[in-house]
Parts: sequence; structure tokens; C-alpha cells
Amino acid sequence: MCPLCTVAVGVGLGLSRWLKIDDAISGIWIGAFILSLSFMTAKLTKKYVSIRLRFLTALYFIFFLAGTFVPLEYYKITGNPLNQLWGIDKLILGVSIGFIVFPLSLFIHGLLKYQNHRKSYIPFQKVIIPIIGLSIGSIVMYTVVR
Repeated sequence: MCPLCTVAVGVGLGLSRWLKIDDAISGIWIGAFILSLSFMTAKLTKKYVSIRLRFLTALYFIFFLAGTFVPLEYYKITGNPLNQLWGIDKLILGVSIGFIVFPLSLFIHGLLKYQNHRKSYIPFQKVIIPIIGLSIGSIVMYTVVR
């Protein structure tokens, strides 16, 4: 995870909320943002602070997940029976899909880089591949929700 990935996902999330895009689609970006933020925070903590916890990334993940969903639940943004798809809250469904698509996109980046002798094919490939993956997930979700 790199800071540019985290910023790119955050920009995508802000843009989707500003354009009043469905919660299922916004959730995909929120899930990716939570993952990216967790990995980046753990990486920076290990680099600049002498904390060596085995499950540091998991702790940050739980912290950011709770920091996201506790206020959403408190203000009744999640849990609305009219905002469900397949019996699951759209925002929670989207976040779950983001938890799958984002690491899968990074795995694809890793495979491409491995095939090219540890070099990226294009500049900013590590950022572009996850954005393409999240965009494809958003388009698929849009066709389902529409």
C-alpha cells in the first residue's frame, strides 16, 4: 500500500458521495479506503515508532472499521430496511465487496510485476490497477442496483 493509493481511493469516495451515487457503490470505495488506510497506518507505525505488534494491521483495521460504522449506525444511515439489496444493507454489501476487490487488484498488480521481472509495465501501475478494479466493481454494482 502506498500513500498515493490511499489518497486516490479517498478521492474516489468523496466524488461518489458528492455525486449522490448509490450506497452500494460508495461502499466499495469505503471498503477499499478502510483497507488502504489500515495498511498504510500500520506501515508508518512500524517505520517511525518502535512498536512491533504481531497483529498491528488487524488492530488498525478494527479501529477504522468501528470508526466508520459506529457513527453510521448511530445516525441511522445503515440498517434502513428500504436501503437493502439481497437482504443486506447496501453500504455493508458495498464495503464487503471493496474488501475483496481491492486486495485482489493488488494481487493482480503483484502478478504483473512478477511477470515483468519485478518492474511495473507502466508508471503508477500500483495505483492504476486498484482504481481499475474498483471502477469495474462499481460499474458491475451499478448495473445490479439500477
